[in-house]
Amino acid sequence: MSAEDAPDEVSDPVGYFLDDMTYHGKSERTRKSYERVLREFESFLASRDEDGGVHLSETTHRDCLAWIHDRRGAVAPSTVATYASYLHRFYDYMVQVGIFDSNPMALVVEEMDETIATDPDRRELSVPEMRSFVGGLSHPLDRAVVVTLLKTGMRAGELCNLDLRDVAVPSLGDLHDEPTRPQLNGRDGAIYVSPEPARNATVNGERRTASNKRKRPTVIPVDGELAGVLKRWLAIRPDPVSPAEPLFVSTADNWGRRLEPEQVHHLVTDHAADAGWYRPGSGAEENVTPHYFRHFFTTHLRDRTGDRGIVKYLRGDVAGDVIDTYTHDWGDRVRETYERHIYSLLP
Repeated sequence: MSAEDAPDEVSDPVGYFLDDMTYHGKSERTRKSYERVLREFESFLASRDEDGGVHLSETTHRDCLAWIHDRRGAVAPSTVATYASYLHRFYDYMVQVGIFDSNPMALVVEEMDETIATDPDRRELSVPEMRSFVGGLSHPLDRAVVVTLLKTGMRAGELCNLDLRDVAVPSLGDLHDEPTRPQLNGRDGAIYVSPEPARNATVNGERRTASNKRKRPTVIPVDGELAGVLKRWLAIRPDPVSPAEPLFVSTADNWGRRLEPEQVHHLVTDHAADAGWYRPGSGAEENVTPHYFRHFFTTHLRDRTGDRGIVKYLRGDVAGDVIDTYTHDWGDRVRETYERHIYSLLP
């Protein structure tokens, strides 16, 4: 539904959102989970003000923070993160269809993302441990996917949406004859991650099955190790089915088709299970998944650089004025800082 189609006022925003979830084909189980969390939040807001409470459309980020603080201690940290994501998606959708003016959870989620690296309950892996893990990956696709996630901090969906035009690495030579994006001109040894791809949208001539969640476009440096694993992967990469020339395609059942997040998840967790780092039914505190690699990148690069701004830029989390500064100083600050501090993952 577009903003033009949305009613000016909605008496029950939660009910409206849940109805739209049904129309979008979400399962009854998913709908019930959202309903429980959103109704709990609605009840919490009702107790925030003696004059009848706070309406969902008037909620501030402080109201959201207060609710999340109230949940901490009552449920596991991973559950708090799930609740926050539900609330964020609710507000984001209501803004998109024109019912609410703003999403008070946007700032809250960004701050929660920043503190993920300090979660005391989360598994912590050292660089040597991760290096040993990467050393056990023999298939060029598996190694390329894992090293790309670990070296860039990008999400699985963002990795799946990469096309050859998003990569500028001179050492690829004849393996990469696609013209790169203009944003990569003069930036050899880089990957461009766009915020543009969205699920079911057509980008570069192909309908996408995953969304990029990046707030702003980002140019991420590619060091020698990542360039090497990408070169080995492209040397054996099947001819893509899509004219968009996806960087990563399947070598299994969906031969030559763009890799999807679910396949990336299984690829990572299968190897993590072999290492004793993944157990079905365990939470985010214990299991190593593609998202854990984003946590690993954030933790180790931030500790090594001491520069939270650059890490936030690379993650795609920063606002427009900040990203303009890093875009302007990309070669002098971003690349030099990254190359000086990025960890080595190859034995």
